[in-house]
Amino acid sequence: MKNFVQPGKTLDLTAPAGGIVSGQAALFGALFGVANFSAAEGQPVAVDVEGVFTLPKAVGALAEGVKAYWTGTQISGTASGNTLVGHIVKAAASDATSVQVRIAN
Repeated sequence: MKNFVQPGKTLDLTAPAGGIVSGQAALFGALFGVANFSAAEGQPVAVDVEGVFTLPKAVGALAEGVKAYWTGTQISGTASGNTLVGHIVKAAASDATSVQVRIAN
């Protein structure tokens, strides 16, 4: 197929303000993803936009299968003011500092 560009699981995007470190999650416009390597602000960075990742979690228990929302720094179960980024794949207690999330854009 002449118009095929790439599979789309990993995209080459531009590192956000302040740069990004390997494994860090971020919103790239409306796309949510996890950086494959560190990159300075404005530099190209490979970002996974599909898959399951362990990400920082806000306070509050999260049950398996519930929607996962990005607060800008953490995953939360609260929709209000946050961005839907996927679903929780393994329950996490209220005091847990991370959670496994299947991201999907």
